[in-house]
Amino acid sequence: MYLEKNILERLTSFRDADYKIESIHLFRDISQDDREHIAHIIKDCAVVKAGSGQVVLDANSSGARLYIVLKGALAITTPNPENKHQENASTQYLAGECVGEISVLDEEIHSATISAIADSELLVIEAETLWKLIDESNGVARNLLQLLSFRIRAANAQIRNRQKVGEFYRQLSMVDGLTGLHNRAWLNTQLPSMIETAHATGNPLSIIMVDLDHFKQFNDEYGHVLGDDALQTAAKVLNAGLRPTDFAARYGGEEMIVILPNTNQRSALIVAERLCSRLQKTRVFADMQKALPHVTASFGLATLQEGQDGSAVIAMADSALYRAKQAGRNQVAI
Repeated sequence: MYLEKNILERLTSFRDADYKIESIHLFRDISQDDREHIAHIIKDCAVVKAGSGQVVLDANSSGARLYIVLKGALAITTPNPENKHQENASTQYLAGECVGEISVLDEEIHSATISAIADSELLVIEAETLWKLIDESNGVARNLLQLLSFRIRAANAQIRNRQKVGEFYRQLSMVDGLTGLHNRAWLNTQLPSMIETAHATGNPLSIIMVDLDHFKQFNDEYGHVLGDDALQTAAKVLNAGLRPTDFAARYGGEEMIVILPNTNQRSALIVAERLCSRLQKTRVFADMQKALPHVTASFGLATLQEGQDGSAVIAMADSALYRAKQAGRNQVAI
């Protein structure tokens, strides 16, 4: 970076508005006497010129100085994953703003790379001089606190946004891409807490295992594309037949599972029989010239017993599902 001296004359010159003290955020709303004192303190500070694209601070440099943008603009830059020779710019610093103040105060290395995004002129204030400004000017100390407060609020906002994005993708990862139901990962995460709640409150909880009948044969005869359509249709039937407090998940392959909190065996049996009947009556391929059989399913019902965990109640439902298949399929067994 090109170095230029004699900042005092330029800062106090009314002919050069870009270099007036009051145009610098750190020195705003300060009395005339204070400005003159500030000008005296920084009289030996240098002005450096940085060309567009030139790095001013990198992530490994120590926090020994503060940079105030007098002309031009700086920005935090990060590597572009699509082109290693280019960088992405964010969080711009325009004329009057400063960078590096946090690293000066905590004496840690900089956490990001800051580059000029236009030909820029920067006032460089060494750490010792900045501390002298803070000690001898209440106005500078106040403005610095306001600046740090803004930085903290902006950082918190970024963290909240990242958390929201992270939660969005976490939720997305809990959904089965084909059926739109919850997936096995969701089940493994949520079912234990539901069972714990049921045991703690003494409320019933029932599980229904659902397996589409002869689905392998269906896939072999009509193809996996139509098989996927059948799975999607079955999932819609299940979802449409549940209360907002109930849950449906894809357990694996053509198997699905329904969780009914606060539901005893008698009420769960009514739900399972309703779902079985609705699925049997649903047309899957309305536009097919060749007649297709209705897709049916077998249902195995289990209600949580005292001391049982998720694996135990699912095993009970799976045994009931096996009995429904043995009895001829397209029915509910307990």
